[in-house]
Amino acid sequence: MNVAVRKRRKNSLSSPPPLAGEVDARSAAGGGSFAQSEEEYAPSLTLPRRRGRGRTERVATPSPDPADLLAWYDRHRRALPWRARGRAKADPYAVWLSEIMLQQTTVKTVGPYYAKFLAKWPTVDALAKAPLDDVLRAWAGLGYYARARNLHACARTVVERHNGIFPDNIEALRALPGIGDYTAAAVGSIAFDLPAVPVDGNVERVVTRLYAVDEAMPAAKPEIKRLAASLLPPHRSGDFAQAFMDLGATICSPTKPACSLCPWSEPCIARVRGDQETFPRKAPKREGKQRYGAAFVALRADGQGSVDVLLRRRPEKGLLGAMTEVPGSDWAHDFDRKSALDAAPFKAKWRKLAGDVTHVFTHFPLRLTVYVADVPRGEAAPKGARWAKVSGLAGEALPTLMRKVLAHALD
Repeated sequence: MNVAVRKRRKNSLSSPPPLAGEVDARSAAGGGSFAQSEEEYAPSLTLPRRRGRGRTERVATPSPDPADLLAWYDRHRRALPWRARGRAKADPYAVWLSEIMLQQTTVKTVGPYYAKFLAKWPTVDALAKAPLDDVLRAWAGLGYYARARNLHACARTVVERHNGIFPDNIEALRALPGIGDYTAAAVGSIAFDLPAVPVDGNVERVVTRLYAVDEAMPAAKPEIKRLAASLLPPHRSGDFAQAFMDLGATICSPTKPACSLCPWSEPCIARVRGDQETFPRKAPKREGKQRYGAAFVALRADGQGSVDVLLRRRPEKGLLGAMTEVPGSDWAHDFDRKSALDAAPFKAKWRKLAGDVTHVFTHFPLRLTVYVADVPRGEAAPKGARWAKVSGLAGEALPTLMRKVLAHALD
């Protein structure tokens, strides 16, 4: 490696990129500082095995250099609404809000929800003061609804215990409701530049390919975290975390990775072997057992030309906790359809609709039989339920499953 290249890598690690339209004088002049000497940071060699016909050949590859990834990120970083621009300091509230939403959810899906939340509740204090039902309504459709409850609880905790300021250390972040190892590392590194590497699915894919981690997921997670942490540079932890994520999201994709554009193409063992798409290794997925149930859509004319529908709130804890639903039965793999009407909210002329509503949760698939009844205008709502305007359903905290049920019933 020549001196000019080494100096360029040092600059990527020691200081942020120039603002758009600026010339980076540091790169041109070879300035900047780095905690380790050039000799100490010179890449070592990794020796992967390339499989051939009847033999195994050892092929030397350099170790991944974090400076290469940061240099790539400085040129190709994604413009995301929650990211700080230029040299602006990251907003811990924006980082935390986006990271909670992005769990198990794509950037494309999260964008409109993030904008809506930030417009309604621009600060953690505003979110903490909001009623939980309002938060659940705004979250409806985003899925994994425990996140919304934890989001609200976390905002209240930050306000009550930390005076509305997110703590700037990993342990204190991890102690907040709904924040585990990943989110604590993400918020800590991106918002406060703490030395931590958040490992999400994108990072797992990059690491398992770089090092050809043969152990199957999820057992490989501790080793992946160790390897990812070993790459952390002494400076720009937040940029490095986001660069890692961007690399997996845009270049090191699950299928047809763009290896020719990857800053770590040379040291990637899986690329050398030609088996990139086989990583990460996955243990055979165990599918949950099919469950069945019934849902009851009761409709009542209000006498003024509109229609009400009977709704109730699910228990605070458990699947879809505190979300709004139509009355229904328990969900079970041995559900007796012949006795479905025993779970109806009241006696009425219930008619079974043709076709079931299907939905897949993380741990099991569900099939619901939908019953509909038209009830008299004076019919009172049972205890724990309420009548709501059909015209106002868009503003209710209905999970996707219940929106499917209502669409089926009202079609």
